[in-house]
Amino acid sequence: MSRVGDFGAKLYSGEISYDFVERRRRWYAISAVAFLIALGALIGRGLNLGIEFTGGAEFQVPSAGCTIAEARTAAEDAGATISTATQLGNESIRITTEAVDQGQSLAIRGSLAEACGVTVDEVSAQVVGPTWGGAITQKALTALAVFLGLLTVFMAIYFDWRMAVAGIVALIHDVVITIGVYALLQFEVTPSTVIGVLTILGYSLYDTVVVFDKVKENTRGILGQSRQTYSQAANLALNQTLVRSINTSIVALLPVASILVVGAGLLGAGTLKDLALALFVGTAAGTYSSIFIATPLLCQLMERNPQMQALARRVQSRGGAPAGGTRTRATGAARPAAGQPADAAGGAGSTATALDEPEPVDEAMDRARARRASGGPRNQPKRTTKSKR
Repeated sequence: MSRVGDFGAKLYSGEISYDFVERRRRWYAISAVAFLIALGALIGRGLNLGIEFTGGAEFQVPSAGCTIAEARTAAEDAGATISTATQLGNESIRITTEAVDQGQSLAIRGSLAEACGVTVDEVSAQVVGPTWGGAITQKALTALAVFLGLLTVFMAIYFDWRMAVAGIVALIHDVVITIGVYALLQFEVTPSTVIGVLTILGYSLYDTVVVFDKVKENTRGILGQSRQTYSQAANLALNQTLVRSINTSIVALLPVASILVVGAGLLGAGTLKDLALALFVGTAAGTYSSIFIATPLLCQLMERNPQMQALARRVQSRGGAPAGGTRTRATGAARPAAGQPADAAGGAGSTATALDEPEPVDEAMDRARARRASGGPRNQPKRTTKSKR
């Protein structure tokens, strides 16, 4: 077995365990800093919306005979207000301007053709009205609202309403950070960006549901025992799915990174850049939130349940981790001394103690062995001869 496989096996069995749930304040602080930076960028700098959302004109001219600076100067000389000027690979230059009429469009095309040494027919122009961008924005928001509504209903029915709340919080965390990166870097927001953001919603949900499904499996019938709290069982589920989450994320990030570096960086495909950045940031944020945000928040909500609090006191009274702790294994049993009230072991106000629980089979066997050992060697009857009998 490889080292990674051996490490994953130890995580699954609980031989190695990381206290993700116990350190949730640390993860919350990291997420809060990233969230505030993203929110500040959105409020302070705003999004660099493409002409598909704001309206305007787009011109593409072959770049063999001119540079970006020369093309920009030629468009400005024709009276255009430049929004962006970018290189599309090694073949053409893309210039976006504010909205222009038909006459201004012809003048800009002629100026660009003269500056780059091409014919007017080789300069393409596309005019986009702001109403089309408004329709795209409205449809994107509608799709997001429908997605979140269906997600909440599904998770509340299949899992628990607390899992639905934790999943939605993690999803909002991923979306805000992804959009905040666009505002921080001033990348142009295009319809491809919207597609990328909607795509990462599904990926973030997928990773979170996988972890929650393991949590559900580990916590089935948890109230009928006194060895693990809900947080301990959920933390074990996180450790058991950790290697899988990391491997899945790496496999997803590698091709997206290649699109971002090769497609957008080397080939200059602007559309690929808009899509790949959203996928890359969203995938990384989704992996982080499913491990460090969703499950710790779920445990925090579950531990407010009086039944879970009583379970935590029983585990603590039997010698397990303190209430709210995340030890994956709790051994030993704490029992009140002779004459001591039963609720003393479970803490003040405890109504359920270790004595109220049926004794596990393994502990009963240990006690039986201990009693036999303490009684000394067993005396066998002496064999007598027939004459003596």
